Order: sequence, then structure tokens, then C-alpha cells
Amino acid sequence: MSNVYDNILGLIGNTPMVKLNTVTKDIPATVYAKLESYNPGHSTKDRIALHIIDNAEKKGLLKEDSVVVETTSGNTGFSIAMVCIIKGYKCILAVSDKTKPEKIAYLKALGATVYICPANVPANDPRSYYEVAKRIAAETPNSIYINQYFNELNIDAHYQTTGPEIWEQTEGKITHLFACTGTGGTLSGSAKFLKEKNPDIKIIGVDADGSILKSYHETGEIHKEDVHPYQIEGMGKNLIPSALLFDKVDEFVRVNDEMAAYRTREIALKEAIMGGYTTGAVTQGLIQYAQSHEITENDVIVLIYPDHGSRYITKVYSDQWMAEQGFVNNCVHNYDEVFKTEFIK
Repeated sequence: MSNVYDNILGLIGNTPMVKLNTVTKDIPATVYAKLESYNPGHSTKDRIALHIIDNAEKKGLLKEDSVVVETTSGNTGFSIAMVCIIKGYKCILAVSDKTKPEKIAYLKALGATVYICPANVPANDPRSYYEVAKRIAAETPNSIYINQYFNELNIDAHYQTTGPEIWEQTEGKITHLFACTGTGGTLSGSAKFLKEKNPDIKIIGVDADGSILKSYHETGEIHKEDVHPYQIEGMGKNLIPSALLFDKVDEFVRVNDEMAAYRTREIALKEAIMGGYTTGAVTQGLIQYAQSHEITENDVIVLIYPDHGSRYITKVYSDQWMAEQGFVNNCVHNYDEVFKTEFIK
């Protein structure tokens, strides 16, 4: 039988790529979006969850009734919880209080135990979701800590899958890869594979305004003055993850909450792609990059769209949320009327 699988994990990987025709029409290159929402957990994090847990099993680190612990902004947690259900493990997750209630409900629906931690504290603060996850793993018998920010298997998952898929889908014609950076695994693993195939491929990381990654790449130093609260989930960091291979990245582009939000909604409106907040961020990164770099009609650009917009309905797709951020009144594209709802009385 074709297209039939033993369980949901068989659907991970081999995600499609689609050409963008409207949002990037002013860019002369051919631009493709790799839709990671087509993974069964609706994000690119399915790849690392399965890869890391499979490796732990091979090493004998996971046994019957084992517990998998992780830090997550949502997507990694969904993926780990999904894999744990199929493989029979308990799942404990530490999330930041930036995580929307519907994401937490989703995690609980998949059987995860969830700890909610303050977002705006230093990474080494015992209340941070990094430290809480580490503490829980240390205190829980028969557990493993995924530790995606500092786990080489995060990189390897994308080196083994995402990079080769992009190379094959573009028939080796890719000239630029754009991806948002959180843990850095998606960008780094894909970049490592693609650079081995063609070192001239430009690798562009998209960072959040409020994160330290761009300035660290440029100076090799942490600039604490760069750190401030921001809304984009799962992107940017106030620490330096070892899963981010800075030497594989040619340049970083930093985008802000507002423009990433507008771009996310524009992609839905004009390309019919319901992407997450980082979908808008990575596209905005390309548009900003194109303003200062030469891009030709012979270039083939790939944007990794990490997840699905269904997880952001009460955030970036919500008129009320946009208004609360002050974004609607400042919409430079004058889309306000398009996004309004008419009530018939």
C-alpha cells in the first residue's frame, strides 16, 4: 500500500516547497518557501524530537517509563510530546510565560506536564525555563534532558534531512538560504550540508530585535544592551546556543515585532499560506536583505517557514492583539481596512 504508515512519526520530513509569487514580487530572484508545517506536528521541530529520542534509545538512555524533559517555546514541546506518545515515554516541559494559553492547552492535550516560567529573566536565573528544565531533569529518576540549545543532534537532524531535501528540491540551484534563529539547529544543520555541496551558497540568519545573536556574530561579544522584551516566539536569544554554528552563517538580519507581524498577515492574505510569526520574520529578513545586497534573476532563494499559523490565531492574526501592540494604527502598508471585520446588525 502506498502512502500508508505504521504511525504518525512516519510523516516527519520530506516537506514540500512552494514558490512565492506576490509577497516577494519586487525581488528579481526565484523565491521558494519550505513549508515545515507539513510535518505531522506542524513544525520543523518534529525532525529534532524524533532524531534525538531515537539516538537516546540506541544508546540505551531511554527505557520503559522513562521521562523526557525539555525547554520549549511551544513547537519543540509539541514534537517531543507527540514522539513520546508513540514511544511510550512521559513528557515534562518548561515554557516561558510568553507562551499563549492555547499552546499550553495543546501541550497538555498531548499528555505533557507543563511548568510556566518568567520570560524576562537572565538565562542563568533559577526561575528561567532553561534552569527549571535542568533542575527537573536532575531531580527526576530515569529521565533525559533534550537540551536542544546545546545538543549537537539538533544540528545533525537538519544536516541529515532538511539540508539534503533543499538541495534535491532546488536541483542544487539554491544560492541563498534564509532561516530564523532560535536554537540555531535548523539553520546550522541545513547550512552545514549545503555549504559542503556549494560553499558559495549564502546563509542568512534572521534574528529578533531584542536578541544578542546578530551582534555576537559580528563582534564575538555579548552586548547586553541589545536585550529587551519582544513578542516573536521561538526566535532570537539572550544566550549563545552551541547548536548555532556561527561559522556557517554569512550574515544576520535583525527584524522587529511589528514588521514581522505585518509580513505574516500579508503572506496569508496574498499567498494563502497560514504561517507562524517566524514565517513573517524570515520573509521580512529577505526583504530587508534585498535592500542592501544585489540579487539577480538567476538567484534561487529558499526561506524556511518553520510552523503553522494556527498556533498564533490569538496573537499575530488577532486584530485585538495587533491593536494592543499599537501595530494596526502604524501599518505602513495600509492594510487596516482589509483586516477589519464587518458586523451585520
